[in-house]
Formats: sequence, structure tokens, C-alpha cells
Amino acid sequence: MTWNEMQPLLYDNTLDTLFMVWWSTFYAVLIGIPVGVLLHLTRRGAVLQNVVVNKVLGAIVNIGRSFPFLILIVVLIPFTRLLVGVSIGPTGAVVPLALAAIPFFARLVEAALREVDHGLVEAAHAMGGGTWTIVFKVLLPQALPALIAGVTTLVIQLIGYSAIAGAVGGGGLGNLAYTYGYQQYETSLMIATVVELILLVTLVQILGDLVVRRLAERGGRASSLRVGLRRTRTEEPVAVTEAA
Repeated sequence: MTWNEMQPLLYDNTLDTLFMVWWSTFYAVLIGIPVGVLLHLTRRGAVLQNVVVNKVLGAIVNIGRSFPFLILIVVLIPFTRLLVGVSIGPTGAVVPLALAAIPFFARLVEAALREVDHGLVEAAHAMGGGTWTIVFKVLLPQALPALIAGVTTLVIQLIGYSAIAGAVGGGGLGNLAYTYGYQQYETSLMIATVVELILLVTLVQILGDLVVRRLAERGGRASSLRVGLRRTRTEEPVAVTEAA
């Protein structure tokens, strides 16, 4: 197969892969953040401590994460057809991709929030901040670099999952590699597909690292400023006392 023959195939299937990854990432983030926040808030010693809710929700998340993705696609065929009208193609693949990604990302969100300084949460609570204030003014802003890193990991994971979905009728680069590269022995097309997947993953990782680095630098400057102000406030009474 010549390059001119491969080009339209690669272009169309790349768009299908991006379609699957974009929408499954969107739904995973949309649902995964609230689930991860709830897991964090209901754990022992947290603001909304509720062991029963935490254990039940954690069990559901763990069950979702334990399903092999290929089996999940097959199990969800009736639900996918009911929800979007089809069970194959890029649109049909979005449903199992999103449902596989939600519990995975929820755990990443929970881990990111756990790294936030508990002293900041206690300070916000002491100043009368409610649960929503703590979540949107303290937890999520402080955990933003880790959350972006989690989204980067999520997108890379979904690129790999989309290739698996493509091999069983989901479309995209995985379908192209399987249908032409494997079944029709088009080695050049198989290599081109693999190279493109590697480039996609590399580009996502570079962009994600860049955003995380910028956010971390901005957060570091803000932390230094807060520390400086705190020191100034604690040193001023001492200076006044010595002058007296």
C-alpha cells in the first residue's frame, strides 16, 4: 500500500480515535471529579465522614476498575445500544470507554485531594467555610496540578483503550491496524498506525507536563508570598514589643 492510499485511511481513523478519546475523557472528568471528591470527603476524619457511604462507593469504584476492558465492551453491548442506538463504531465505543475511565479517574482525583495540606482545610473550616467552600476554594485549586497530571494519565490510558475498542469494531486507529495491518498483512500501514499512536501519547504527555509545570510554578510563587506575609505578621508584634 502506497502512502497516497494510506493517507486518507490514517486521517479518517485518527479523527475517529480523537472523537472517542475526547468524549470519553469529557464524561470521565465530568463524573469522576464528583465521585473522587465524595470519596475524599466521606473518608474517616474528613469533613463529611461517613464510613458506610465511603465503603459502598469505594467498592463500586473498585469493581469498575477490576473489569478487563475487552470484557466490559461485550457486557455493555445491550446498554450501549439502548443509550446511543449503536454498539459499534466510534459513538458506540464512547460508552464503554467512559464507564471504564470514570472509576480510574475517580481514584486519581481522590489521591490528588489527599495530598492537599490538611491545615488549609482546617483553617477554612475554622473561618466558617462550608463544604462547598472547602471543595471549590481549597481542595480543587490546591490539587489542580495533580488533577491535570491525572487527566494526562487518563487521556493516555484512553488512547490505549480506544485501540482495543477499534479491534472489536469500535473504529479508529485500532480498527485500522487490525483490519488492514493484521488481517490483510499491510505491514507498512501497521507501522504507520503504531508510530501515530506513539506520537499521540508523546504529545499528550508533553502538553500535560507543561501545564502541570506552569501551575506548580504559579502555586510555588503563591505559597512563598503567603509564607512571607505570615512571617511579616508574626514578626510585627515582636518588633513593636522590643521598641516599647
